[in-house]
Amino acid sequence: MIWRRAPNLFHIAVAVLAVSAPSLIVLGMLGACGLLPAGLTVLAGAATCISAALVIGRPVRDLDIVRAAADALSTDKGGEPLFQRIALELVWPAGGLWRAIVRLDRLWRERVHAANEQLSAAEAVVAAVPDPLILVDERRQIVRANTRAAALVGAIPARADLSVALRNPSVLAAMDAVLRGEMARAVDFTLAAPTERQLRARVARIDRPSADGAVAVLSLHDITELKRAEQMRADFIANASHELRTPLSTLLGFIETLRGPARDDTEASERFLAIMHEQASRMTRLVQDLLSLSRIELNEHVIPKDRVALDPLLRHAAEALELRAGERGRPIQMELAAGLPDVVGDHDELAQVFQNLLDNAIKYGRPGTAITVTADVASRPPDSADTGFASFVAISVRDQGEGIAREHLPRLTERFYRVDTARSREMGGTGLGLAIVKHILNRHRGFLEIESTPGIGSSFTVFLRRHPLVSSRRLSQNSNKNVIEGEQCAVKKS
Repeated sequence: MIWRRAPNLFHIAVAVLAVSAPSLIVLGMLGACGLLPAGLTVLAGAATCISAALVIGRPVRDLDIVRAAADALSTDKGGEPLFQRIALELVWPAGGLWRAIVRLDRLWRERVHAANEQLSAAEAVVAAVPDPLILVDERRQIVRANTRAAALVGAIPARADLSVALRNPSVLAAMDAVLRGEMARAVDFTLAAPTERQLRARVARIDRPSADGAVAVLSLHDITELKRAEQMRADFIANASHELRTPLSTLLGFIETLRGPARDDTEASERFLAIMHEQASRMTRLVQDLLSLSRIELNEHVIPKDRVALDPLLRHAAEALELRAGERGRPIQMELAAGLPDVVGDHDELAQVFQNLLDNAIKYGRPGTAITVTADVASRPPDSADTGFASFVAISVRDQGEGIAREHLPRLTERFYRVDTARSREMGGTGLGLAIVKHILNRHRGFLEIESTPGIGSSFTVFLRRHPLVSSRRLSQNSNKNVIEGEQCAVKKS
């Protein structure tokens, strides 16, 4: 035990001599001058040392115990009960000193524990932040980074310069400006690898340096989708303005002509009015498609829950366009599987999907060739949130037209994108039909697959989820198709 070990005699002897030294010096001088007999001088010196030993021996021993106990305290040896027993064994002043040391140690440990909890909480918050965070010290060295940052820019070595992780000059310049005294700065930049992304870096100064020396924090925000949406909005406005400007200019030109030179020309008036009616109808179709697209996008996040019977819906869509298809020599043939199951969806929106696909097939099929509509149960590889195979109904609309070149397939569902702009306008197309189809299928969590071979024709296949209450039927395997759900249309290039 610490307090029961043999006392350190050397420490006691040194203390006794230090205390007795003045008395011994005086006795020695008295003996040397003959004022005290030699025997009495020695006896007095011995008595002085013994008295000093009796007075300071115990305190010196206790102080030695305090020193040893303090060493044990610093290494967490012994525990609180032992330290309390030591305090009871010690006399003043060592006992008071030891109790003060124990109180100081307890306070220090409590503060260290609180600091560790705060540090752990701060590290947990940094790790949980969904955006990449990098903490930097005053020398622009990386102090800490969360897992999101490591996933974005790769492994980040500790105490490396920020330029090792991010080599973008604008980001480094923003960090340098904050380290020189600015409170915050934000910059946008492009990260090329591993995939190109648009990022916004926000650099802010920390009011008080952290324990690990961090004085500034760099947060990264992925704004790729935001930039893409801004570009799509700008392109949409530009395209819509262009699409409306052409028929409006035509209408204004003919109106001026009818009010001027052709005021009394009946034949010209009839011809001009027919053209004006055609252009006004084109604008009407464009406005209707724009309103329809806007309405669909507004509700795109709301998944429909209704039960829709496909057989009557498809037959009604074909009947509505049968007359126009017959006029162009493109009959519609229906090949629907018996007992076609119902799907989950919105009846009117699904009708619009198949009307748009049939309308395109009528426009771009070759005269004298049939348009074929087929429907059957199918299985598709599920999205990442599913397990196993999800059950769908596949509805295909096939034409025997000129086909579409491979480079155009990925962009067919973009707003106002046309393979042949002049022909599309001549056919009365607005450039929004397939965009409407894509957004409706996004809302239905369905898929669109496009297959096309130049010179042979095209096939547009819609995959809709079966209603969960319908009975199961055979599943035809389609696992070799390339399917993408969401903002990109799935295509198979032939």
